[in-house]
Amino acid sequence: MTDIAPVNWLRIVVLAAIWGASFMSVSVALEGVGPLTVAAARLSLGAAFLVILSFATGHLLPPLRGRPAGRIWAFVLAMALFSNAMPFALLSWGQQVVASGFAGVCMAVVPLLVLPLAHVFVPGEVMTLRRLAGFAIGTGGVIVLIGPGAFASTGESFESLAKLACVGAACCYALGGIFTRLCPAVDLLALATAVLLVAATICVPLALYVEGWPADVPPLSLAALLYLGILPTGVAQILLVTVIRDAGPVFLGLVNYQVPVWSVIFGVVLLAEPLPPSLLLAMGLILTGVALSQLGALRRLFRR
Repeated sequence: MTDIAPVNWLRIVVLAAIWGASFMSVSVALEGVGPLTVAAARLSLGAAFLVILSFATGHLLPPLRGRPAGRIWAFVLAMALFSNAMPFALLSWGQQVVASGFAGVCMAVVPLLVLPLAHVFVPGEVMTLRRLAGFAIGTGGVIVLIGPGAFASTGESFESLAKLACVGAACCYALGGIFTRLCPAVDLLALATAVLLVAATICVPLALYVEGWPADVPPLSLAALLYLGILPTGVAQILLVTVIRDAGPVFLGLVNYQVPVWSVIFGVVLLAEPLPPSLLLAMGLILTGVALSQLGALRRLFRR
């Protein structure tokens, strides 16, 4: 791996820590505002940050006219819904009940869920026997994570619904990843800016209608909202684009192994969340499934 610069290893560690801390920050923000407001605030702040950055660097937005414009903006809408608005809202709603570490571990499911979707929608992405085995092991981890009782629930258990909401957010991210891969070629920073703008436009009116304008927000919750908007939603996008351009998307995929670990560490150390053995078992199964399903890509990466 001599062609992977050390700075890129540092970037993915920082990126994973930023994203891992976002689940803890959501839990803190929820102490002062509602879940839709959390989603709307982080999207608005992130969009504002990227708009300023895009225009300062001359990236602007994707084209509004021309033959590919309509198709590009259709993908922008899909990515805004499935990669931002819906998963942010689902995670915030679920984290009213479940621990931040649980939500972070759920995100390790994303690359597993991408496998069957990519098999159907992305040319050249075939569900091999090895990938199927990884998917099966990871699915077992999800069952352990949620708990078998959730699948027998009648819907009366709010905790079961909250757990399913977090897994639903992972499903949204997987769909968003497919839309991102299929989106026509366009400047990545301009695309990210457009996606956050559209997502904020969707979430802000909904949050105001359902929860109203937040009043008397505690300083700690306000700080958490600022963190969510600027770092994991805004600055992280810069790191993501930089790593993809310098080291490639396969290398960026190593982040998937770190985010759940960071989320559990932050939740246990800073929020004093419990660490049940089932959570560790689930995380182990899910990460094993991810490693097995991505084994070919990882081998190619480390042979470079």
